[in-house]
Amino acid sequence: MQATAGILAWRSRLVDRPYSCGTAPALHRTSPDSSRYAVAGTSIKAAVRIVSLLPSATEIVSLLGLDEALVGVSADSDWPPQVVARLPVLNTVSIDPAAMTSQEIDAAASASGHQGASLYHVDARLLRELKPDLVLTQEICEVCAVSRRDVALATHALGYEPRVLSLSPVTIEQVFEDIELVARVSGEASRSASIVAGLRARLNSIRERVAGRQRPRVFCMEWLDPPYTAGHWVPEMVDIAGGRDELGTAAGPSRRIAWHEVLDYAPEVIVLMPCSLELERVAAEFSLLSDLPGWRDVPAVKDRRVFAGNTHLFSRSGPRLVDGVEVLGRILHGDAFADLGPLPAGQALKVSADGERLELFR
Repeated sequence: MQATAGILAWRSRLVDRPYSCGTAPALHRTSPDSSRYAVAGTSIKAAVRIVSLLPSATEIVSLLGLDEALVGVSADSDWPPQVVARLPVLNTVSIDPAAMTSQEIDAAASASGHQGASLYHVDARLLRELKPDLVLTQEICEVCAVSRRDVALATHALGYEPRVLSLSPVTIEQVFEDIELVARVSGEASRSASIVAGLRARLNSIRERVAGRQRPRVFCMEWLDPPYTAGHWVPEMVDIAGGRDELGTAAGPSRRIAWHEVLDYAPEVIVLMPCSLELERVAAEFSLLSDLPGWRDVPAVKDRRVFAGNTHLFSRSGPRLVDGVEVLGRILHGDAFADLGPLPAGQALKVSADGERLELFR
């Protein structure tokens, strides 16, 4: 397991390592992944100065065309790459996941949550220099990303009170509401309507393509060791894409799951989406699964319907969740999407014909 650390890419300007969501660290990419969601064609000079301490919020701000309003971002904000590359990073994290196994990472994150300690440090000095009017953060998970509590500590010495907006959606509709909210508090309410309408239209197109088809049992695995099942918006994503996720908790938290529950469920499709782990590391850790009792007897394994999805399309509560639904649609009902051509590289992997490794899924 320790050998997998060599495949992880990190931003060289960080002193500590970034953390993102769920039980996993943000394993920062040095190259962008493809996405159908485009940055707004026109960026405006906004009256507000925005600091985003949540990667999904950074994506929302950019999608609204407010790139010029962004003055600082979180360490795990990596999209759009051309935007975040020019911005200062405001937080670090206290653990080094590159030197840890998945089990060790889970234990460290769980211990932090139970003890009420934060894994994050927000640079209060830099925050003062940036003088934000609006700070975007979250309250859904204190071991996932910079929380409102972390922000409160950092803003205490500012000498003024910026507006702090927590984005903590648990459904796709709430993500759309957050897009509208960020536009509104930024003074650009009119910019969200067409954007949200376009995202909804893409979801409706997926629903139409999979309508009337058999809906396979799907297990979305949010962490490999120990096993976790995904929650929040992920079961909803599976439903829109034409499947059934009856292990995950819709609009609820992800949870650690006993392996016998998975065996009893007998999933017909397994989608690996370890929170914040890049596809390269998921592929390197795939052997962990073959050691699980009964792994080779699971229907999805026998039928070679085991996949891995790009974590950023599933774990972040932003507009690229729609990309994630499109990936799931192709995984579950590939022939219904054949006219769209292959998936962009970097969005998904599929188990090899011999069942021993993960390889590119197009």
